[in-house]
Amino acid sequence: MAIYFDKQTQTFYLESKEISYVFRVNEFGFLNHIYYGKRVPREDLRYSVHVQDRGQENFLPGGGRTHSLNQYYNECPTIGRSDYRESMIAVCDSRYSRVSELKYASHKIHSAKPALEGMPSLRGGKTLSVTMKDEYNNSEVILYYTVYEDLPVIIRRADIVNKGKNPLKVDRAYSMCLDLNDNNWEALTLHGAWARERFLERTPLHHGIFTIDSKRCSSSGQINPFMALCRPNADENSGEVIGFNFVYSGDFVFKAQVNQFEYLRVVGGINDYDFEWELKKGEKFSTPEAVMVYSDCGIGKMSRIFHDLYRTYLINPRYVDKPRPIVINNWEATYFDFDTKKLCDIIDSVKGTGIDTLVLDDGWFGERNNDKCGLGDWFINYNKLPDGLTPIIDHAHKNGMKFGLWFEPEMISENSDLYRAHPDWAIQVPGIKPCPGRDQLILDLTRDDVVNYVIDVVSGILKNNDIDYVKWDMNRTMTENYSEHLGKNNKEMHHRYILGLYKICEALVNGFPHIFFEGCASGGCRFDPAMLYYFPQIWTSDDTDAYMRTFIQYGTSIVYPLSAMSCHVADCPNHQTGRTTPFASRADIAHLGATGYELDTTKFSPELKAQVKEQVDAYKKMENLVLFGDLYRLACSQDGNYFAEQIVSKDKTLSHVTVMRAMAYPNFTVYRLYLKGLDEKAIYHVEELDLTVSGATLMNVGIIVKFGGGDFITKTFTIKKV
Repeated sequence: MAIYFDKQTQTFYLESKEISYVFRVNEFGFLNHIYYGKRVPREDLRYSVHVQDRGQENFLPGGGRTHSLNQYYNECPTIGRSDYRESMIAVCDSRYSRVSELKYASHKIHSAKPALEGMPSLRGGKTLSVTMKDEYNNSEVILYYTVYEDLPVIIRRADIVNKGKNPLKVDRAYSMCLDLNDNNWEALTLHGAWARERFLERTPLHHGIFTIDSKRCSSSGQINPFMALCRPNADENSGEVIGFNFVYSGDFVFKAQVNQFEYLRVVGGINDYDFEWELKKGEKFSTPEAVMVYSDCGIGKMSRIFHDLYRTYLINPRYVDKPRPIVINNWEATYFDFDTKKLCDIIDSVKGTGIDTLVLDDGWFGERNNDKCGLGDWFINYNKLPDGLTPIIDHAHKNGMKFGLWFEPEMISENSDLYRAHPDWAIQVPGIKPCPGRDQLILDLTRDDVVNYVIDVVSGILKNNDIDYVKWDMNRTMTENYSEHLGKNNKEMHHRYILGLYKICEALVNGFPHIFFEGCASGGCRFDPAMLYYFPQIWTSDDTDAYMRTFIQYGTSIVYPLSAMSCHVADCPNHQTGRTTPFASRADIAHLGATGYELDTTKFSPELKAQVKEQVDAYKKMENLVLFGDLYRLACSQDGNYFAEQIVSKDKTLSHVTVMRAMAYPNFTVYRLYLKGLDEKAIYHVEELDLTVSGATLMNVGIIVKFGGGDFITKTFTIKKV
């Protein structure tokens, strides 16, 4: 049984094959956390709860000097009753008091997971709901815990319900809290910027509060909604690690706080920086889900758990096990300068290579001949494409290819017919000139009429054209946080915007089940689990330089599966870095994800076209590994001169290894690589080395990688069980 309640000790046990998560209702009615970690027997763990007279501490009435919430490990901490650490929930009542005391009322074990309305959530698992009541402000908080027997995962969220007559204001609505009994941890986070997303950073925790957050109404490229706690000795293959990921695409925060007693508290959820939510009588606010993953074998195992979780329980089953489109995207080949002939020439140029989808990027609609106009005008630019999309689509289909189209549905240009007709649909404050951002503004998705317009206009294009693939972009984050119709409740705006976005995604993805959707946001600036719920892959970064992609894809893989990363072979010198890398290296790195091409293939020589065919054939042979395999990161570009990743099939019969050496040094041309994840007792054949040895030998003695001369050289190896 994955969830068990011991009535005698009032203790909850949440269990999978590998972990235990234990908490109890204490004698005063509070939920006290006891244990989270490696699976332990279902025993009475109350002995491990230690409280003492701390001297200069406040304590609750009637419980003596040890009854201070500041020294308990709490499942749902609040404000004003002796716990001075970060709260999970904060509610303001009609007296303007935020003093709150949530106590256990009841619980229920659900065989089927309760639905989360209006937001993405993971499927499956068994769920415990615990109802907490606050007699001071007449609120009710329902805590949800979902557990999977096959994975060491806990998923948390909460509902906040107004059970009183007077309105309440929710000032903070985090999704989770985890209290741990020591502070010997480091925080692993993924920081970045546009074209430089998800670089690794480790920070020792200290007294005070370590915070990562986004205030952009986007999960952002600056910091991903992910944080892990790592023991100082934890690495890829060993040590204790707890990972947290937020299933949300808007403002978020994770905080790790060490108090004076060396206790560590982690809280996370919707960023309360500019948040408030009014609850009238009987109304409910639901938080997004937060995912917690436990690993006792390092960061690598944590990643593989996240990958399995998202492939099995998050990504749309329609797509998760299907071969991905191998696209040729016209953007870096043409930018805005294209016509029907140019696009048909691109189709002709890749015939016979195995590339199977043309994606027409920005510039096909409105008066969109540059990035200063046209967003929102989702009608065909007949000046550029006199016969519309039909000749291009027909030419693609005639040549056995599919056709994809770029949209940026959330945006509006001031120079557009839509803006001239509905200036009030753009997010801005009357009388304040908006901050420029790529010469565009954001549509107010808090409004039902705007949401319905976006659904209708995009649906019209998809219904009237034989579209197979949609690339969904978003190139501006929010400023001027204001919507006139919200009035005094404008602090609800960011979350209402995200709910409007999800409504659009839900309508379009489910309304056109035959269409494959890819997400994008200035590259990988909204790469989060909630987007993966709708879009099975996301454009990983606008930076297509093969060397920089080793950093970006490595960091992305800390949480997200390879199949979720859209990775293209691009032109050189690279359009973002100016760097030139070998064509083969670009393909080898792009094959560590959902691969494709983004360059002018009409200029290819017969020899280069033949190389593309070889590359696509090679990718197809390893695609099942990308879709389903276990990832082992062997070397990181941030740590030195080498990058290496290995993918192993679940049955350990097939493996693929990719290695890149960045800089060539004289008299130093070989590299020893130790493989992972193989069956120690099995015999394997390394095709490229014509080497047949045991899995134990490959993992302990390793293989010798010979690069020869040149920078940014890659080598790949196919390892098959004999």
